Amino acid sequence: MMARTMEPLAKKIFKGVLAAELVGVFGAYFLFKKMNSSQDFRQTMSKTFPFILEVYYKSIEQSGMYGVREKDQQKWLDSKN
Repeated sequence: MMARTMEPLAKKIFKGVLAAELVGVFGAYFLFKKMNSSQDFRQTMSKTFPFILEVYYKSIEQSGMYGVREKDQQKWLDSKN
């Protein structure tokens, strides 16, 4: 009898976890897309969340795209001068 009363709670917890995972996946996708298309946004990320920017750089380097990090650093250095 106890198992039946726990079933609705387990379903609610499962749905909550599933919803949280979906929000996380879509959030990561849109964050990646924004970083991939905007050097200015990457500069903002470098100041506020440098560890996320590092994950972005490593992921695109793993996919075979090199030089983005260097181009960003060069532009940001030039804009300071």
